[in-house]
Amino acid sequence: MAEKKNLMTKEGKKKLEDELQDLIHVQRPAITKKIAEAREQGDLSENAEYDAAMDEQGKIEDRIKDIQEILKDAEVVAQDDSGKINIGYTVKLVDEDGEEDEYKIVGSNEVDILNGKISNESPVGAAIIGHVSGDTVTVETEAGSFSYRIADAYRTND
Repeated sequence: MAEKKNLMTKEGKKKLEDELQDLIHVQRPAITKKIAEAREQGDLSENAEYDAAMDEQGKIEDRIKDIQEILKDAEVVAQDDSGKINIGYTVKLVDEDGEEDEYKIVGSNEVDILNGKISNESPVGAAIIGHVSGDTVTVETEAGSFSYRIADAYRTND
């Protein structure tokens, strides 16, 4: 069975690579130092600083593993000039009531809905992938169907 690629923007991949470098070269050595200092205080069975440092170390190591797994199968979506919406595009959608929303389509590991970044796998993202400005699309969700007109779509430089 083929591995599922982690589709992402160039910006998203760079952000993960930077985080990984920080975790490995800054946070890991800092927590190792904290653990050593806590050990020097003696009895580890009642040492809250030691327990907290060990918990933090576990979180750092888990995040390192997670990022390495994501990056192992990462694939930056290539830019093209077709005008068809894909990962890396910013789109302005107008709903049936005339309300506008703007989203950037990103890979599933880059989602940040509070900053307008939605996944290509989300109902809205999946519905608009492959379409162009001016198209009307129907989004199917558990709450029902919604239509949107793609008012604008452009590739961002990432």
